[in-house]
Amino acid sequence: MKKKITIKDIAKAANVSVTTVSFVLNDKGEKMGISKEVIEKVLKISGEMKFKLNMIASSLRTGKTRSIGLIVEDISNQFFSDLARVIEREAINLNYRVFYCSTGGDDARAIELVNSLLQANVDGFIITPTENMKATIDRLSELQCPVVLVDRYFEEQEVSHVVLDNFEGGETATNYLLEKGFKKIAFISNYSQLIQMRFRKEGYSNAMKKAGLYDETKILDLEYRIPAEERIEKIADFLSSSPEIDAVLFGANYLLLAGLQSLSKLKLKIPTDKAVISFDDHDSFRLHSPSITVLSQPIEEMGKKAVRLLMMQMNDGSNYKIEKEKKKGNLIIRESVS
Repeated sequence: MKKKITIKDIAKAANVSVTTVSFVLNDKGEKMGISKEVIEKVLKISGEMKFKLNMIASSLRTGKTRSIGLIVEDISNQFFSDLARVIEREAINLNYRVFYCSTGGDDARAIELVNSLLQANVDGFIITPTENMKATIDRLSELQCPVVLVDRYFEEQEVSHVVLDNFEGGETATNYLLEKGFKKIAFISNYSQLIQMRFRKEGYSNAMKKAGLYDETKILDLEYRIPAEERIEKIADFLSSSPEIDAVLFGANYLLLAGLQSLSKLKLKIPTDKAVISFDDHDSFRLHSPSITVLSQPIEEMGKKAVRLLMMQMNDGSNYKIEKEKKKGNLIIRESVS
C-alpha cells in the first residue's frame, strides 16, 4: 500500500519545521512572519508530493474551507472554460479547491448560487456577474466576504476586478478593418446593460465616427437568451437587408458561431463577400477554413491576477486595497480578413 503523505514528510523535504508547514498550508504563513520564499517552497513541495490537506479538520480548526466559489456565465463557452482552467490550476497550487457554477446569464440563478456557496462556507468568490447582480455583490462586501469580479463589473461599485480593455479592443479590431480598406463595417452584439458589451460597441462606434463612416443601422443588438436558431435567423436577415456590408465585427465568439451559419445559409463567402473578426477566440476558429481573425483576451493573465487578488484579500482582510485592472487584448490575424 502506498504510504500516505503527511505534514512531517513535507517539513522534512522542505527542511523546515512541522509548525511552519502547518501555518503555510492553513493560509497563515504571512501572518506568522514566514518569508515569501519559504511559503512558495512549502506549497511547491506539497503540490509535488500530492499532499491533500484534511479539509474537514482544517475547517473546524481555522474556520476556513480552503475553497473558492467560481461563478461564470457559461462554463461550456470556451472563454469561460479556459478561464476556469487557469483559475483552478492556480488555486490547486495554493491548496484550494474550486467549485464551478454557471448562471446562464440568469439573475435569479446567480443569487441562488451565491447563497448556496455561502452556506458551503467558501472562503471567497470569483464572479462574472449577471446584469442585475450589483446588490448581491454589495451584500458580499457587507459580509466582508472576499470577492473579485472577472470579465465585467459595475462602474459605481468599489470591488476589485480584472477585465479586458473592451473599448480599446473594439477600436483596435475596427481600425484594423478600416486599414484594410473596409468601409461598411457592421457590429453584432447583445442588447443588454452588461458593461463589456457596451464598451466593445463604444470602441467600434468611436473608430467609425473618427473615420466619418458611422452608421447606426449597421449595428445589430440581439437578445441574449433567444434560441440558437432564432439568433442565426436574425443575423441572416440583418445581413441580407444590408448587402452593402463588407465586414462584420462580432461582439462574442458564440455570436460569430451563429454568424458563420448565417453566412453559409446566405451562401456568402469569407473573406470574399464579408470579412469577419470576433471577440474571444475559439478552437474551431483556428480550424475553420478560412481561419478566423479574433480579438483574444489574455486569459492566462486574467485568471492568475484574479486568484492573486482574491488571495491578497483573504490574507489582508479589512486592510485589503481594491484593485481595478484592465488588460489589453491581442488581435490575432488570420485568413478571415484580406
